[in-house]
Amino acid sequence: MKRIIQYSLMAAAVLVMTGCKKWLDLKPQDGIIKEEFWKTKEQVKASVFGIYSSMMEGSTGNYSSTGYIPSLSELLFVWGEGRADNIAPATFASSDDLELVNVNTQPTNVNANWRPFYRTINFCNTVIEKAPEVLANDNTFTQAQLDNYLSEALTIRALMYFYLVRSFGDVPLKLDATLSDENINPIAKSSRDTVLNRIVADLKLAEGKAVTSYGDVASDKGRVTVYTINTILADVYLWMDKYNECIAECDKVINSQKFGLIRGATVNGPVIEYNDGWFNTLYYNGNSNEGIFELQFDAQVLNPYVRMFSSGFSTRRWIMAADIMDRVFTVDFTNDQNYDIRGDGASVRAATTTIWKYVGVNAISFRVLEQSYAHWFFYRYADILLMKAEALNEINNGADALALIYTIRQRANALDATDLAPAPGDKNLIQDFILQERSREFCYEGKRWYDVLRNAKRNNYARLGILLASVSQSVPSNMQQSAQAKMQDHNSHYFPIYLYEMQTNNLLVQNPFYR
Repeated sequence: MKRIIQYSLMAAAVLVMTGCKKWLDLKPQDGIIKEEFWKTKEQVKASVFGIYSSMMEGSTGNYSSTGYIPSLSELLFVWGEGRADNIAPATFASSDDLELVNVNTQPTNVNANWRPFYRTINFCNTVIEKAPEVLANDNTFTQAQLDNYLSEALTIRALMYFYLVRSFGDVPLKLDATLSDENINPIAKSSRDTVLNRIVADLKLAEGKAVTSYGDVASDKGRVTVYTINTILADVYLWMDKYNECIAECDKVINSQKFGLIRGATVNGPVIEYNDGWFNTLYYNGNSNEGIFELQFDAQVLNPYVRMFSSGFSTRRWIMAADIMDRVFTVDFTNDQNYDIRGDGASVRAATTTIWKYVGVNAISFRVLEQSYAHWFFYRYADILLMKAEALNEINNGADALALIYTIRQRANALDATDLAPAPGDKNLIQDFILQERSREFCYEGKRWYDVLRNAKRNNYARLGILLASVSQSVPSNMQQSAQAKMQDHNSHYFPIYLYEMQTNNLLVQNPFYR
């Protein structure tokens, strides 16, 4: 598996992107200090690669003087799935994991620690602030090269803020770099609308600077291209209820003809032909024609998922929801050759209640720990089709929305029992259909909570029942009444600000539900 991140380029970049006195007071062993950096285009490239590296570093979490800090790759999963209805805590789930599931998250819960996201944001801010200086220092560094690098930094910063605003609501909007302890200053929260508008502005700026291709597949899937930006913009617009804008961004990706769905199942009359290589191509190898933006782990930089999900480890924290095969995928008990390819042997291994996408070699074999390098999908082409379908439905074009949904279903051989068969004019039922199809298609890809919340909050929470139904699935029966009562308060849908941040930033005000 090819990777784009070369760690040999990273040492210098890390030194100037960490606000820590020991780096500024002592000359590092490699002889590079802050004053000698930002002189060459190679240093800019190393710093941009450092942004991607920062999203993978500490992939199993680490401990500091303030306690355990989850890794960003760990939080991508926990934030997107932990409060939703497709997973359950395993034997070795932490007390913080249990509180998350039970709608009892407190400001001391490590799952609410946003530090890894702001660390990556600071890497982005540093490149945005310092890279332009290199134009004057390296006459081989061109404006076009600078623009390309800035597009990557602007986009990743926007993506990190998109996760933050969906998870916390109002958050501090820091747009300048912290290069030393001397410029670490308290900062207040900005409103979610302010943050979202800045995300859009940054992505539009980045779009005009981005490349369409780096010339190799791994880079095109693992680094920001113009199509990455279009896809994130589509997602942001969908969250903001800007449906025509969402459709326009989706169409840019579709019309590029650079992406497609990996063949899964083909129905020829009574015969169903399955592509045995579907799982391997899409999930085990990664970087397929379907991938738009993937976080590319490899044998040198492992992700935390085998330890988190595999039944072979005493560290297993999460398992599939007990009813997921019946509720989400369904089973054809009359014909065992008729099945949704995304279910058993793909998203899950039902026999061991295992979340399978990240720990399977194929439909039956586990990865060993040394193979815990499954890519994390930020976005793939199926997301473009279903985001467009959702937006089309909201502008009363249910017929075209349904056509896109059935394209996804046919690829996977979705079973008839999961076909809600809505009429083109039945907006609510099409909403339900899309939400259920997204649950099947992106199971455990960190999207479920955000999908549920996006649909629930639309039109001033006209469909809060979607969120309450999700809670009724995930929370133990003896806690459901309390959990649903909390969910009636819209402020409960966002995390508390982590206690350490409250203690060290005197301008922060705790989120309303947790005061």
